[in-house]
Amino acid sequence: MPDTSTASTGNTARPSRRAVLAAATAGATASLALGSPGYAAGHDDPTVRALLSRMTLEEKVGQLFVMRVYGHSATAPDQADIDANLAEIGVRTAAELIAKYRVGGIIYFTWAHNTRDPHQIADLSNGIQAASLAQPRGLPVLISTDQEHGIVCRVGAPATLLPGAMAVGAGASRADARTLGRISGTELRAIGIRQDYSPVADVNVNPANPVIGVRSFGADPDAVADLVTAEVQGYQRAGVAATAKHFPGHGDTAVDSHFGFPVITHSRELWERLDAVPFRAAIRAGIDSIMTAHIMVPALDDSGDPATLSHPILTGILRGELGYDGLVVTDALGMEGVRTKYGDDRVPVLALKAGVDQLLNPPSLDVAWNAVLNAVRGGELTEARLDESVLRVLRLKAGLGLFEEPYVDRDRVDRTVGTARHLATADRIAERTTTLLVNEGRVLPLSRRGHGRVLVVGADPASPSGTTGPPTGVLARALTELGFTATALSTGTAPSAAAIAQAVAAAAAADAVVVGTYNVTATNSQRALVEQLVATGRPVVVVAVRNPYDIAQLPSVRACLATYSWTDVELRAAARVIAGRVAPRGRLPVPIPRADDPAQVLYPIGYGLTY
Repeated sequence: MPDTSTASTGNTARPSRRAVLAAATAGATASLALGSPGYAAGHDDPTVRALLSRMTLEEKVGQLFVMRVYGHSATAPDQADIDANLAEIGVRTAAELIAKYRVGGIIYFTWAHNTRDPHQIADLSNGIQAASLAQPRGLPVLISTDQEHGIVCRVGAPATLLPGAMAVGAGASRADARTLGRISGTELRAIGIRQDYSPVADVNVNPANPVIGVRSFGADPDAVADLVTAEVQGYQRAGVAATAKHFPGHGDTAVDSHFGFPVITHSRELWERLDAVPFRAAIRAGIDSIMTAHIMVPALDDSGDPATLSHPILTGILRGELGYDGLVVTDALGMEGVRTKYGDDRVPVLALKAGVDQLLNPPSLDVAWNAVLNAVRGGELTEARLDESVLRVLRLKAGLGLFEEPYVDRDRVDRTVGTARHLATADRIAERTTTLLVNEGRVLPLSRRGHGRVLVVGADPASPSGTTGPPTGVLARALTELGFTATALSTGTAPSAAAIAQAVAAAAAADAVVVGTYNVTATNSQRALVEQLVATGRPVVVVAVRNPYDIAQLPSVRACLATYSWTDVELRAAARVIAGRVAPRGRLPVPIPRADDPAQVLYPIGYGLTY
C-alpha cells in the first residue's frame, strides 16, 4: 500500500506499517494482526499488554472515548467546521482532537460533514490514522458510524444502501441478513470505518415506539435473534465490528431516550423471554461490541439509574449472567436519557464503574475526559479498572487488524463501494421484503394498458441520508421507467384542505392513484386525503412508507403495501410490485392492532398476501 496522501484533503504523510508497529510496541513483537474479528479472538495477547504497560494515564483515558468531530478532512476542514469544532470541542481539527485528548475512536456523522463521498471518507480515515500514529506511542483509531440501513444511515449513495431491519424482518431470510452485513461491512471497511453500530437487537413490541420502530427486525424475539445473528456474522466476516444495541432492550417504550428518560416496566421473567433473547444470540455469535440503552428497567435495577450507569445490569447481568467479555459502548452521552439524574461530569465516571468500556460522544469532551482522569487520580476509579477497558479496546483493534493495516487503499474504493453487483443484490433483497396487506378485488398489480396514467401523491418526509427522494418523486420515476406515465404531487405528512383538494382534482386525469402514507394517526389529515381519493372511484394504492400500522387507520383502502422505509431501494421495489414485475413476498414481522381496539390484532405476525 503506497504511503501517500492527497494535498487536497490536507492529510499529512503517513508513516510506514513498520514504523507504526515499532512506535506502538517499542520493541515488542508485531503479533497484533489477529485477523479474526470477535471478542473471544483477542485473548490476552502479550503484545497488547505490552502496549498497555507503556501508556500514560492520560493516554489510557483517551482510549476510552469515541468522539464526533466536524469536517471532511483531518487537517484542513472548511472554516465553518473549524468554527464548530472550536465551539464544541476546543480544537480546530480531527488531528488536533487526537493530539489533545488521544481519543481511541471517532464517530462519523452526515451532519458533521464527515461523509461527503467514498473517496473523501477514505481520505479522512487515512488522515485520522496518520494524525494518531504520529503521536508518541501512537495507536490506530477505531472509526465508527451508525450504518443501520433503512432509515438510519450515515454513508449515503453512491455507497450501497440496503433495506432496514424491519424490512429484513419481513423478508425473514437469514441469508439476506448475512448478505446485508457482508456488503455493508465490506464497503465500510474500504473507506476506513471499522466499527458499525448495528444491528438493532431490540424487540419492538410497542407500535407507538418513537425511537426504535422500523429499526427493529420485529416483535418475535426468536426471529429477531436469528436475524441479529446472521447480520453479525456478515459484518464480522467482512472485518468490521458489529454492535448489538440497545442493551438491555429498548423495544417497548413510548419515550425517545434522545429527549427523555424511558422506563421499561417488563418483569424479570418477561425480560428473559423477550428482550434478552437477541442479545444472548449476539453473544453466542461472538459479537464484538454491545451498546447500552439510556433506559430504566426497575425489574433489573431499582436504583433509578439508567442501564448505561447500572452496575447490576452491565456487570451483574451482561458480564456475569450472560457471560459477555467483549466491548461495551454507551449510547451517545449527550442524550437526555442519561443526563436526567447526573451531571455531565459524573456520567462518564459512573458508566465506567458500571462496566462500560467506550464512552460515546459526550456533550463536552473536556469535562468528561477530565472527570475520568480526576476520578482515577482521586481513587474513585482504580487504574486497574481503567486497564480492563483499555485492554478490550486494544484487543478489538488488534482483532480487526488495525495495527497491521491502519490505512485504506484509496484506489480500491471504486472497486468496492456501490458496485453494480452490490446494488443489484440490494434490489433483490428489497423485493423480498415488500408486504402486501390488502388487495380487495385484485386492484394490484396495475397494468400499463388499463392504468397507464398514475398519480403519485402523499407524504414526503425528509429522505434518509444519502438517498435522492422525495418519496413521491422516487415512486413516480420508478413507475415511469416501468412503462407508466406517472406524475408526482407532494401533499405532505399533514395535508391541508387545499392540498387534498388539489390531489383530488389531479386524480380526475389519472387512471390510478398511489398514495404514500407516513405514520398515520386517528387525527392526522392523511386519513382525509386517502378517503377523498377513494371516493373519486379511481383505484387507490396505499404505500405505507414507514410504519406498517398505517393500514389500521385506513379501513376504506382496497390495496395497501408496506415498505418499512422510504429509502430509494425500498420504494423502487414497491414500484416493481405495483407494476407486477415481481410478486410481493414480505410477511409482517410485527402484529398490527386494530385502531378502535388496540388489544385486538387486525393482522398477525406472518401475514402477507401475494399474486
